Parts: sequence; structure tokens; C-alpha cells
Amino acid sequence: MSAEIDFYELLEVERTADDKIIKSSYRRLAMRFHPDKNPGDAEAEAKFKQISHAYACLSDPQKRAAYDRFGHAAFQQGGGGNAGGQGAEFGDLGDIFETIFGNAFGGGGGRQQARRGADLRYDMEISLEDAYHGKTTEIAVEVSQTCEPCAGSGATPGTKARRCNTCNGQGKVRSQQGFFMVERACPTCHGRGEVIESPCRACRGEGRVDTPQRLEVQVPPGVDNGTRIRLSGKGEAGPNGSPAGDLYIFLHVARHAVFERDGTTLMTRAPISFTMAALGGTIELPGLDGSRNAIDIPAGIQSGKQLRKRGAGMPVLQGRGQGDLVVEIQVETPTKMSARQKELLREFQGSETGDECPQSKGFFNRIKDAWNDLTE
Repeated sequence: MSAEIDFYELLEVERTADDKIIKSSYRRLAMRFHPDKNPGDAEAEAKFKQISHAYACLSDPQKRAAYDRFGHAAFQQGGGGNAGGQGAEFGDLGDIFETIFGNAFGGGGGRQQARRGADLRYDMEISLEDAYHGKTTEIAVEVSQTCEPCAGSGATPGTKARRCNTCNGQGKVRSQQGFFMVERACPTCHGRGEVIESPCRACRGEGRVDTPQRLEVQVPPGVDNGTRIRLSGKGEAGPNGSPAGDLYIFLHVARHAVFERDGTTLMTRAPISFTMAALGGTIELPGLDGSRNAIDIPAGIQSGKQLRKRGAGMPVLQGRGQGDLVVEIQVETPTKMSARQKELLREFQGSETGDECPQSKGFFNRIKDAWNDLTE
């Protein structure tokens, strides 16, 4: 680490920050730059080492006091902050990280712990009717499963893995870099602590093989776009017999010909004739359950008016009751009329007083008043 880089700047804290703030900032930065989060990113790995070195100093009261007084010179040979003339030891950075994060990245004493298999995603499209009623269906997926011949060990049946000589079965090795002790996964066994000398032919030492599966999925009533169904243990098998991950089913509800959806509310637009709008009446809409929903149209209804039928919407997911059905009325003006219909409309027009359409009358009265104000 470059001597010019200030430890407080590395951890993005003020020099007056207390231990809690320093620890919190270190956790955040370590999570961001940890090699497991950034595989193959040398810059992120270098940054992670730098902030780990900084935290190793600032988390120790004596070392922090020496650093505050003498800076980086406190930890150099013969530095003013080291009365004995020896370089300060920061200890094992792996132990520091495990103390802060536990086993979040597979750390821990001894060999590297086996990691569970990866979680998998499956996208399923269903109809709005399926979302209303729920359904049980089967899906076909190909996932990694534990190899049966070797029972997930990765070794040829009848043989077993031996302890790694490089790391002595610990799964990690340490090396001295200046006055820092750096710990990393063993390059021979890749953190397992064991070496397979006779790999299983079926899985080539992986302990898992890709296998097609047919799985039953139960879709509950009331699901919506983005609803996620978890099938525990149906994801990718973990390496060398470790637990399998989960399979997540993401649901996508197809567009419906009649209804749109907003949560548990079903919505639709219903065009009606201008005579029904004027005189009132009743229309029927089909329900997703096969029933018929009667919607009463009050006389004089206007375009854009919404009518609500309680309990005729979508069921509540994993709950009781249902949402509502909302119908937005659109009054349709006739475009094709017979001569007799036109004659009747002209008779009606001739009998109008203006009170039949108060909004229209009020609007044009305001226009008239505004015009008169301009001409005066």
C-alpha cells in the first residue's frame, strides 16, 4: 500500500470518527470491493487490501494513536511511533474480516466451508384467468444435481479425497507482504482443503451433473406480475455434495382482452350509446369466474364516469376477500343513422331549452360574457 494514502481517506471517515463509524464504513467498503464480489477485478482486490490495512490500524486504539501522531512513519522500521524500532504487526487480515462479517463470504476457521448451489430463475407466463383461479402445472428445467455414483464427493466410488498438502487441509494459505500478513484461498485445492486424485467419471470431479427435471408448481389465486414462487432446494446442486440452491419462479400475467388490472382491482372501459347514457339502463360484463356482472347505468351519465361493483375483482393473494370491478363509461356518438333517426333527433333539437345539458349551457354562457367584456 502506498505510504501517501491516508487511512482516514481510504475508509471515507473524518479523523474524529469514533470506532462505530469506522467499523460501519469499513463494512460498507469491504462488501463493495471484496474479491468474491468482484472476481477477476485486480483494481477492486487492491482497494480491498488497502481498506483492510487501514481498518487494521484504526480499529486498534494503540495503533490509531501512533498513526495520529506519526502517520505512516509509526509503522516503519525505526519510526518515531515504535520505541522498540520494530515494524508494527497488524495481525491476520483474514481474521479481521471474519470478525466483522462472519461467514458471509465463505470465511471461517479451518478449511473453506462448502457453499450452497446457485439459485436459479424460471419465467412463467400465465393468463389473467389463471391468476384469478390459481393453477397447478408442471415445468421442465435442466439443473445441476448431486452426482449419484459418487454421492457428490467428486471422487471415484471406492476412493476418497486426501488432505491437501499445500494448505495442510486448511483451505487457505498465508503469505507475508512487508509487515502485513495476507490470506487467500489455497491455489491447489481452491479452498476445499482436500484434493481429489481419482475424479468420478460421471461428474468429472464436480460432484454434480446437469439433469432434466419436471417440477410441479402451484400458483395460488391472486398472483400478479412479478410474484415470485420459491421451490426450496430445487436450484443448482452445491459443489461436492454441499446443499442445493433454490429455484425461483417469476410469474408474468398476459394481457387480457377485456380487463386491465391494478392490484386487486379489475378495470375496463365500456362504450354505451348516447340514448342509454341519456335514459339509463343496464349492461352485463363477464366475470373471470364465469359469472355475469350487471352494471346499472344511471340516466344522464357522462363519458369518463366510473362505476364500481364491489367484490367482483381479483382475489387477495394469501388472504380473504376480493377487490372491485371498475367500469369507465364512454358515451359513443352515432356515426350511421337512418333518415327517420335523424328526423327524430332534429325534432328533439328543436324542443331543447338548454337545460338538458347544463355543462354545455354554462360553458357557452361564460364564452358569451367574455366576448361581451371584450367588445365593451
